[in-house]
Amino acid sequence: MDDVLLRLDRVSKHFGGLKAVDNVSFELAKGEILGLIGPNGAGKTTCFNLISGVYTPTSGAIYLEEKPTGGLPPYRMASLGVGRTFQVVKPFSTLSVVQNVMVALGLKRYGGVISSFAPWETKKSRKEAMTLLEEVGIAHLADTPSGQLPLGNQRRLELARALALMPGVLLLDETFSGLRHEEISLLSKLVLEVRNKGISVLLIEHNMKVAMGLSDRLVVLDHGRLLAEGKPEDIRSDPAVIEAYLGKGASANAS
Repeated sequence: MDDVLLRLDRVSKHFGGLKAVDNVSFELAKGEILGLIGPNGAGKTTCFNLISGVYTPTSGAIYLEEKPTGGLPPYRMASLGVGRTFQVVKPFSTLSVVQNVMVALGLKRYGGVISSFAPWETKKSRKEAMTLLEEVGIAHLADTPSGQLPLGNQRRLELARALALMPGVLLLDETFSGLRHEEISLLSKLVLEVRNKGISVLLIEHNMKVAMGLSDRLVVLDHGRLLAEGKPEDIRSDPAVIEAYLGKGASANAS
């Protein structure tokens, strides 16, 4: 694939006898939205943890712009341009919405002892944070304590915090979970706008309508292994994928 930004090469992660991810390979191109789907326990979040530096691969290699990154800690991956949202949203609840984003903007100062003592609430950082909040549509809530936001707005705040890292790769973990139809529609437009700015998106999503509608391609995992890969229309009719989601016999019934 041309313009590969992120590449997993035969990556495995074992926890004792459990093979959470087993010999998985796939690529994410620049400017692409790639959906990572599969039944519960398929290894999707473990893949995210491997890419973002939470876990070190048991075997195999991960490359960001063809540079090996497997084993680098999360703060290094963030500094290299890998942003992430989480299924369980956890903002700094006592800080305001804009302060949450300003904290994320301070990443470049956290690498040194002296620089880490520099003020993080400045006019410049607030202006930058407000720009991001405007992009995700919650600038009017800037001074609201983040813990008071409903889930839909917390998801948008999480997106703004991830974008504050100026990522080349954005990992979205169940970003649409628990949202109403109108919130899903709004957030889908935001994700497309992110991609249109040149940011590559890798998303985990259980809502198949959302995953199929947003993704340029899909990677399907099952029991830690790569089951299928291709365009949404091909994955939708793949008998192995249907069986993994619905059980044996489903592929025959679906045909």
